[in-house]
Amino acid sequence: MAYLPPHKRHSKGSGGPSPVPASLPRQFKRGLNFRSPKTNANQSGKIVYANTAISRWFAVGLGDDGDHLPSGVFLKPVSVEAVERRSGEKPLALAKSCMANEDAETGRDHSKKPWVHIAETVMPDLVSSFEVVRSEIQGQSMEEIKPTLVARFGKIHFHGSPSFPFPVETCGDMVTETSLKQLKRSFYTNVPASFVKNVTLRIIPEIDLSFEDEKDIYHVKLSDKSRPDSTISCKCSVSKAEQRLELYKVELNQVRHMVVDVSCLDKDLDMRLMLYTKRILTAISEKEKNSIRDLIASAVIDSSVKGGLRWPLGKESSGDRYSVVGVWHTISKTYKNSSMRLKVRHADRFDFRISHGEVTEETVLKLKGITSELHGQSLQTDLISDVLKDAVKMMWEHFLSC
Repeated sequence: MAYLPPHKRHSKGSGGPSPVPASLPRQFKRGLNFRSPKTNANQSGKIVYANTAISRWFAVGLGDDGDHLPSGVFLKPVSVEAVERRSGEKPLALAKSCMANEDAETGRDHSKKPWVHIAETVMPDLVSSFEVVRSEIQGQSMEEIKPTLVARFGKIHFHGSPSFPFPVETCGDMVTETSLKQLKRSFYTNVPASFVKNVTLRIIPEIDLSFEDEKDIYHVKLSDKSRPDSTISCKCSVSKAEQRLELYKVELNQVRHMVVDVSCLDKDLDMRLMLYTKRILTAISEKEKNSIRDLIASAVIDSSVKGGLRWPLGKESSGDRYSVVGVWHTISKTYKNSSMRLKVRHADRFDFRISHGEVTEETVLKLKGITSELHGQSLQTDLISDVLKDAVKMMWEHFLSC
């Protein structure tokens, strides 16, 4: 029988990959920061959290009262193929009934706008996380570390466990912030094509962004036996003359220092604010570079396979050190002004470890103005808070509706 590479194989019936084991239950208290487990990896390449990472979830909108969400808010299963293949079950998302909207209008407190509440909740975590990052950057010679604050838009998914079952669409008053915090969660960044079109044609002119560039990049994710807790990301372009990959940047996977997920109950989409560091390898031997280059050069560009790349039999690894664990093919357009950079990205991903791929449309807003303020010699928290409130207000008004 002819050999088929993993990303060209198709499962039949229920013979897909085994479900990812559920993580152990985590205990939460209202307002408590916690370290996120590394089992949250949900794309090719590991998702890594710093030891001091802060992760938080809360809900805004619909006049929520303390811990209790409105009676018309419930959890419902949603169909997301990529998530179901990994976990073996449908994720849950918050939804609302017409009754929830009516209750909100009668009981809503207009004394504090939602973007003010979000910014004030995020601000202490942002400042403390950035202080930790600044202390860690001191004396780093092997890697160039770049802190980045971004906002992402999508839907927050909750994942149940046998020890914490939820009724479907009938939870009513059972849905509280405390009960939701006992569930594992993830942030699904795939947005509708209509949203991307609206961003491109309407929102970008409204918020005064100008076109910067368009990039067509292949990202090859490598495991490195000398760095078992990290994944190497190789950014590659295509040589037009020879139609082969050319390596131009080698990075370690991002490290997350702060992740705040916000369920926006009276909007179509949710929001994630995330502070991470990107680590660019600056001290790498010629032998290591050559091994990585040889592995990249052996890739075959093939638009018929997920991720856009395949390797000949036996060429998916280099010696006993590097091996390919995933590929991304991204086509992105970037728009910017003095305080932010918006990336609208089409991503075709394939994860070799679970033999599954996904095509997504994503929108990422890099808040470079706030990052610059955080880089100042002394943290002017009042100024940073005002800039953060303005940024969240802009996102609330423009980026959360489909």
